[in-house]
Amino acid sequence: MIKRYKINEIEKIAQILKNDGVISVPTDTIFGICARINSQIAYNKLLEVKRRPLNKAFPVMCANKEQIKNIAIVDEIAEKIIKVFMPGPITLVLKKNSTLPEYVTNGKDTIAVRMATSKALEKLITEIGSPIFMTSANQSGEPECTNLGEIEKSCPLLDGMMEGEVYYSMGSTIVDCTSKKIEILREGPISFEQIKKIIDKM
Repeated sequence: MIKRYKINEIEKIAQILKNDGVISVPTDTIFGICARINSQIAYNKLLEVKRRPLNKAFPVMCANKEQIKNIAIVDEIAEKIIKVFMPGPITLVLKKNSTLPEYVTNGKDTIAVRMATSKALEKLITEIGSPIFMTSANQSGEPECTNLGEIEKSCPLLDGMMEGEVYYSMGSTIVDCTSKKIEILREGPISFEQIKKIIDKM
């Protein structure tokens, strides 16, 4: 049995992540599995838990805008989208900050970022002092898990699971902000029209 933690046991969960562990957490959109980004040992463990191909980079979840700016380049358009839609069911693909270790983006010059979608996740990320890799709770290429029982079966190498609810049951909207013309890479709860409306006002 993988140990389950209540949403208020943040310090215990944070300790697992500080020790390079990998855990599952509820986000607003789906259940995710995460590890801290400032440890290559944690990154390698996440690859093992997820059985993910090496050529794909993991999205990253930050506690706030400051953390996003530490790891990525935020231009005027991205700044506006962050202000209006984050925290929320949206992921931005941005140019990465050159100081980031190579393994974090798997050698790519872009990084996909989200902002913590609940007070518990914000507190957890703040507690460990590092953004976290956040990927869907499943084995690579398999359907996303919808409850803790499924996660336990699919990812038996997890070091713990945070209890809680998910709301949208669909992945976040993914927006590529790396060129002047923004592009929607995946439709999610926030529509292209909503985003376009904000950008057109600029």
